[in-house]
Amino acid sequence: MLTARRRVMATAAAVLSGTLLLASCGGDSDSGSSDGKTLKLWHYEAPNSAMGVAWKEAIKEFEKTHPGVRVKFEEKGFEQIQKTAPMVLNSNDAPDLMEYNKGNATAGHLSQQGLLTDLSAEATKRGWDKKLSAGVRTTSQYDTKGVMGSGKWYGIPNYAEYTMVFYNKDLFKKYGIAEPKTFDELTAAMDKFVDEGITPLANAGAEYVAQQYLYQLALSKADRAWVDSYELYKGKPDFHDAAWTYGAETFADWVKKGYISEKSTGTKAEDAGVSFIQGKSPILFSGSWWYGRFVAESKVDWGTFLWPGSNMTLGSGGNLWVVPKGAKNKDLAYDFIDITMSKKIQNLLGNNGGVPVAADPAAITDPRSKGLIANFNTLAERDGLAFYPDWPVAGFYDVLVSETQKLITGSAKPDAFLDAVESAYDKGVQAP
Repeated sequence: MLTARRRVMATAAAVLSGTLLLASCGGDSDSGSSDGKTLKLWHYEAPNSAMGVAWKEAIKEFEKTHPGVRVKFEEKGFEQIQKTAPMVLNSNDAPDLMEYNKGNATAGHLSQQGLLTDLSAEATKRGWDKKLSAGVRTTSQYDTKGVMGSGKWYGIPNYAEYTMVFYNKDLFKKYGIAEPKTFDELTAAMDKFVDEGITPLANAGAEYVAQQYLYQLALSKADRAWVDSYELYKGKPDFHDAAWTYGAETFADWVKKGYISEKSTGTKAEDAGVSFIQGKSPILFSGSWWYGRFVAESKVDWGTFLWPGSNMTLGSGGNLWVVPKGAKNKDLAYDFIDITMSKKIQNLLGNNGGVPVAADPAAITDPRSKGLIANFNTLAERDGLAFYPDWPVAGFYDVLVSETQKLITGSAKPDAFLDAVESAYDKGVQAP
């Protein structure tokens, strides 16, 4: 995302409204020069997301420590970069530094195509390898086949991310529903909302949200070996096993029960997030990339909890800073990455609803941020980060979007969904 990722509207899929950053960093979008006086930067984080706030400060810090150097920030959207990166990075318009989604199908695919700079020497020289835990750096390294987990460093995350249940405390209180502690209590809460004429789950069938619901349901019946088989090719996944079957059948059943709207096939992730922000949806299962934005924009009382009844959830290191092979100012790009890994920026990220990878724990003072980081630590300690469903092979994201839409409309049964996903996966694995 998806990606982690990514990682994004907030991290994974809204079109960035980058006006504030554009104003602070200079505005035009001409190609960068190689005179060492310009850093051309792309990212797709919302200005009031934790990453957007932290990176805006990083830009200021960079320009302060690099007199005479200007950062040219260009506003991009997650989907825009996801679909056009290979073409852009093969042109003269490539930036010096950009945020890109992690995983085999994205960063791994670009590394295999020779479009990304090998950052291994810089990672060692600057100590980035020491700041990233084993689970987080999995998505930084890719082998010659573009498979994550080993090989050369092609990206650096300066935050981590994971999914959780966001719930509207006001609506739960209004209808006399307690915070769910178990999976049965979660489904009972959703039944109650349906009885009241309310669709409980915010969904986005046109983007990553729907596939992440289904993947989480499958993960509740899975283990690490299952994830590694699917994501890292350590074995051959069985798409009709108990976990995948449960995920597809339960997702389809939730549509029939009214937990998920049949009209959500064309809904974007931004729509789902805004629905929760505005207090229209009681529940949204999505990622920590929303956290800072919800803090800034939501007027309702809301809380979070980890998906009940599951040791695993979607998550990983955050989206990556990657340096295109054709970047004209690579040293400046490395310096900027280094600033985002500094204690100052890490602490700022952590206090604005992000999950920093190298912050000073004592410097995180915001109560909600402390809870967010504590839940991440819980997942990390139990090896519960299971990556994202679209990562394994190139083009898989669009397949999962299309096939989950068919489950929502009822035009395909769970078995047909699993057949289609298996076919696309196998073709992707066999592709050169």
